[in-house]
Amino acid sequence: MNTPQTSPPAKAASHPDPAALREAGRGSALLRMAVGDEAVAVAIDDVREILEVGRLTALPRTPDFVRGVMNLRGAVVPVIDLVARLGRTPAQIGRRSCVVVVETGGDRAADAEAADDADDSPAESLVVGLLVDAVYEVFDAPAGEHEPVPPLGTSIDASFLQGMSRVRNEVIGVLALDRVLAQDELTALIGHA
Repeated sequence: MNTPQTSPPAKAASHPDPAALREAGRGSALLRMAVGDEAVAVAIDDVREILEVGRLTALPRTPDFVRGVMNLRGAVVPVIDLVARLGRTPAQIGRRSCVVVVETGGDRAADAEAADDADDSPAESLVVGLLVDAVYEVFDAPAGEHEPVPPLGTSIDASFLQGMSRVRNEVIGVLALDRVLAQDELTALIGHA
């Protein structure tokens, strides 16, 4: 008996396979999205799904960047306003706003290997929804197109970026999700609110 697929088949069919891109030596696949008036990207390997903004349950006494929690097929997932997390005024939800569900924390590829090597529990991953103003596309970022973050000239704190990439003659920052969503820092910021 076949069970229905929970994620939209069109999404899977329209995105290039990130593993195949790397094997072909073509770099990595990135998701380009809008945060405020700026475009940023995240590795498509970190993206679990993209959702319309639905009902969010606000949490009392949390910083502006914590928009609340959402129910994702029975799991409670925190939703972080990416614009506010990057140090700007919280986003206004519009018709193109969406929640990009990402998974970060530890190296998931190394987690399986570490589980085989020792009895230590692997690094815990974190599933978070990122509220963004729009999602544009998935694009192939050739390995030669990645550049280091310049010490000056970025409107986003350089510690939140892992590098810069080019898409159609536009240079955009590639977010370092492990730093943007660092659990220790988020916990401390929420504790101080």
